[in-house]
Amino acid sequence: MIRAFLYQPDGHKLTEGGSELIDVWESRADSSIWVALQDEEPEEETRLMSERFGIHSLAIKDALRDRHPPKIEPFKNNTFILLKGLDAETESIDFGTIQLSVFVGERFLLTRSSRRSISSERLGEEFRSGKIPPDASVATLAFRLCRIVADRFVPVLHSVEVRLEELENEMLERPSDELLAELVRQKGDLKKILRVLQYHAQVFTSASSQTPEQLEGYHHELTDLREQMDRQLSLARLYYELTDDLMTGYLSLSSHRLNQIMQTLTIVTMIFVPVTFMAGIYGMNFEFMPELSIRNAYFFLLGGMVLVIGGILGLLHHRGWIGKPGPRR
Repeated sequence: MIRAFLYQPDGHKLTEGGSELIDVWESRADSSIWVALQDEEPEEETRLMSERFGIHSLAIKDALRDRHPPKIEPFKNNTFILLKGLDAETESIDFGTIQLSVFVGERFLLTRSSRRSISSERLGEEFRSGKIPPDASVATLAFRLCRIVADRFVPVLHSVEVRLEELENEMLERPSDELLAELVRQKGDLKKILRVLQYHAQVFTSASSQTPEQLEGYHHELTDLREQMDRQLSLARLYYELTDDLMTGYLSLSSHRLNQIMQTLTIVTMIFVPVTFMAGIYGMNFEFMPELSIRNAYFFLLGGMVLVIGGILGLLHHRGWIGKPGPRR
C-alpha cells in the first residue's frame, strides 16, 4: 500500500492519495510530499525508492531487511533514519517490533514499515485533523514521527511499574513458582526493550553531535528527542534492576523458608533421637539386664526421657531456636 500527502503552496492545499501524487510532486518544484510504504512488493519498493526518490542502494537494502539495528546515516540528497517501533498488537511488556525506515530529503519524506505502523497512522491522523499544519517541513514531520515512535514505549514501561508493585505484594503474601516464572519472563522482555532504547538513544545522540544537512536548524527538536530517549532508557534500566532485585528477594525468601523447615526438622530430630536411643537399649531382649529387675525401672526410664527432652528444649530456648531468642555465646 502506498499512501501519500502532497502539499502545494498555491492555495495552501493538502492532498491525500496514492502513488499518482508522486507525479504531481515531481512536476511541481515548490511542492513537498510524504509517502508511506507498507506491504508492497520488495521489487516495487526498490524501484520507487531508487528511481523516484534517488535513495542509495545500500540504504534501500538496509530498509528492506527484516532485522537491522537502528541507525542514522546521511547521504547526498537525504538522511536515512532506521528505527524499531512497537507493532500494532503491543499493549504490554510482552511486545513485538517492526522496522521503520525514514528518509528525509529536501522536499520529501519517505517512510517504509515492515508491517502495519501505528506511529505512521497517528501522524497521518494529525495531518488530516490539522494538528500539524499542512505547510510543515518534511524535517518537522520526520521529528514528529520519531517522537510518536518514542512515546509508544512510555505506557509499556509504566505498565511494568504497576505490575512490579503487584508482584512485590504477591511475593510476600502468596509466593509461587508462577510468580518466579513471570519475573524471569519480564526480565527477559526488559532486556530486549533496553537494547532497543539504547540503540535509539545512540541514534539521536549521534545526530545531535553531527547534525545531517537535511536536519540543520532543528537543534531543539533533536535535543527533545534525545532527552526523551534518555529518560526512557533510564526507566527501563531502573525496572530491569527492580525486577532483578525481586527475583533475588524471592530466592532469598525461599531459602529462608527452607532454613526454617530444616530448623524445625532438626529440633524434632534432636528431641527424639536420644529418646529413641534410650527406648532402643531397653527394648533389647537380653536375659541379664540389671535394670529389668527394679520394680520402678519403667517409670525411671520415662522420667529420664522427660528430663532429656526438657534439657534439650531448655538449651534450644537459650540458644534462641524456640521461644524468645536468648543471649548467645
